[in-house]
Amino acid sequence: MPTDTGARPVKPLLRPSRLAPGARVAVVAPSGPVPEERLQAGLDVLRGWDLDPVVGPHVLDRHGTFGYLAGTDADRAADLQSAWCDPAVDAVLCARGGYGAQRVVDLLDWEAMRAAGPKVFVGFSDITALHEAFATRLGLVTLHGPMAAGIDFIKNERAQAHLRATLFAPEQVRTITSGGTALVPGRARGVTLGGCVSLLAAELATPHARTGARGGLLLLEDVGEEPYRVDRILTQLLRAGWLDGVAGIALGSWQECGPYDMLRPVFADRLGGLGVPVVEEFGFGHCEGALTLPFGAAAELDADAGTLTLDEPALR
Repeated sequence: MPTDTGARPVKPLLRPSRLAPGARVAVVAPSGPVPEERLQAGLDVLRGWDLDPVVGPHVLDRHGTFGYLAGTDADRAADLQSAWCDPAVDAVLCARGGYGAQRVVDLLDWEAMRAAGPKVFVGFSDITALHEAFATRLGLVTLHGPMAAGIDFIKNERAQAHLRATLFAPEQVRTITSGGTALVPGRARGVTLGGCVSLLAAELATPHARTGARGGLLLLEDVGEEPYRVDRILTQLLRAGWLDGVAGIALGSWQECGPYDMLRPVFADRLGGLGVPVVEEFGFGHCEGALTLPFGAAAELDADAGTLTLDEPALR
C-alpha cells in the first residue's frame, strides 16, 4: 500500500488577466534549442492575433557542450526572469520543450518574480517543471498549451483556436470537450494539475514541486516512454504516496509510447485501483490539435462525457 505523505489538498490558484489586442508577449526558451524558422513562423501567428511578441536575447542560443540545451542555464534563466519582471510584458510563452527546465528552476529569483505580479504563462512537456514551480512559488494558474515554435502551434488550426480563445475569451472555453472515453466512469471535482508524467516523477522531493495530488484533477501525458517505463513512472508515484487522495485523472496523448492497446492495460492496472474517475484520450499534450488546459483551476471532470468544466474562466 502507498505511504500517505500527508500532502495538503491542492487548492485553486490566482488567475492572471486575459490578454487584449496589442498585448506584449515574451517568448523564451527555458529548455531545448529552437529552430529559427519555426520561431519566426510562431511569431507570425502571434502577430496575426494582434499581439506584440518580443524574443528573449538567448532564445536561439545553443549550449556549447550540451547541444540539447538552448544556451547556458544562467542565460535561459535570465531570459525567463527578465521577461517575467518586465512590467510591459503581459504573458510569457515558451518556445519549445525538450530538456533543461529543471536546470533553471533553482536559478530564478522567485521573490522578484512574485513582486512582478501575475501574468500568463504557457508551455508543456519539459515545461512541467516550471508549471510546478509557478504553482508552489507564485500560487498562479498557468496554461498547459502549445508553444510558440511548436509544429502544432504553427500549423494546426484547432490548437491555435483553442489557445487563442483561452487567452482572449476564456469564458468561451469553460467546458473543454475532448472526445475521450471513460477508462473508469464517474464524475469528480477538484483542482487541475499535472503535465508530463515523467517530469512529475522526476520532480518528487524537490523544493519547487508539490508534495502530492490530493484533491486534484490530475492531467497526465508523455512522449517517447515505452509501456514498461510508463508503468515504472506510475508505480513510483503510487509508492511515494503522491497519488493518495487524487480526485480524478485525465489521460492525454502518449505519442511514441508504443501501441495504445499496450498502454491501456497499464493505466487500468496502475490507476484503476485508485477508485476515482479516469478518462483517456483527452486530447492534450504531444498530439495534433492539442487542447489548452489550465493548471490550478477548480473544475469538474466527467469521465463518461469526456469533459472538463471549469468553475470560472481560466483567466480573469
